[in-house]
Amino acid sequence: MSSSSRILDRLKATFDHEGLVANAGLIVPATLMSRLGLEALIDERVNTGSSRPGRKILTVVAAIIAGATHIDHVDMLRAGATQRVLPFKAMAASTIGTFLRTFTFGHVRQLDAVLSRALQRAWATGAGPDATPVVIDLDSTICEVHGKQKQGTGYGYTGVLGYHPLLATLAGSGEVLFARMRHGSANTARGAVRFVDELVAVVRRAGATGPITMRADSGFWAWKLIDRLDTHNICWSITVRLHKHMKQAIAAIEEDAWQDIDYTIGGQAQVAETIYTTGKGKHARSCLLYTSPSPRD
Repeated sequence: MSSSSRILDRLKATFDHEGLVANAGLIVPATLMSRLGLEALIDERVNTGSSRPGRKILTVVAAIIAGATHIDHVDMLRAGATQRVLPFKAMAASTIGTFLRTFTFGHVRQLDAVLSRALQRAWATGAGPDATPVVIDLDSTICEVHGKQKQGTGYGYTGVLGYHPLLATLAGSGEVLFARMRHGSANTARGAVRFVDELVAVVRRAGATGPITMRADSGFWAWKLIDRLDTHNICWSITVRLHKHMKQAIAAIEEDAWQDIDYTIGGQAQVAETIYTTGKGKHARSCLLYTSPSPRD
């Protein structure tokens, strides 16, 4: 853990004039950076050949939190009194640009190690689930960019130029537990099995000892992924595509099997469960299907 000559907990942001205190909101994340010892952790785990990578990476992180969208924007941290609330020395944009251009995929993996240990430290302070049940949402997102020269970008199914990363978030809080950058044209489920392997290791190492349930939309429906979740003893809830055989399975549910459930204010909904089987003979697979009656109409 690193220490600071200033005790950030004693600082607070006050606004007695609408034009004062730029970026004072950085006090809270700066306090967290200090408490988790992130600068020293990065210096220990990230080796790019550059001196003091911790302060450079945290400069980028703090700038993004403050609204930066380009490398030049990191200079906002060096303006006014912003540096006084940061537990590290904010680096110049030119230094950050040179530093980031040295990154390879190996360095990205080093940052994965940093993030998993940062999560472990955060949860050890009492923010973690411990033995309580954990629900994790697995999803992909589109990060649009402008400029076809950006490495790794591509057009996906949405027709948007950008990246298509995988994200795992903690249900309820929205806390990002794990992420993986992918090419913009990547299929929704590309790399999901390997992603789940690493995600489970990260969450268990961080201190989640209770049962885990993973949720995902129909883009992740695949027996290969389901088998891997079963191997890790992870419960799962994955939306299935509404194809012909699925509609037939839903239509076969008895009328008295449908149960009313709480829904939106003034709304009504019913659900039922059935066994859905796909494949034949030794290749047959079955799972419990929960459905609403709308596909029957």
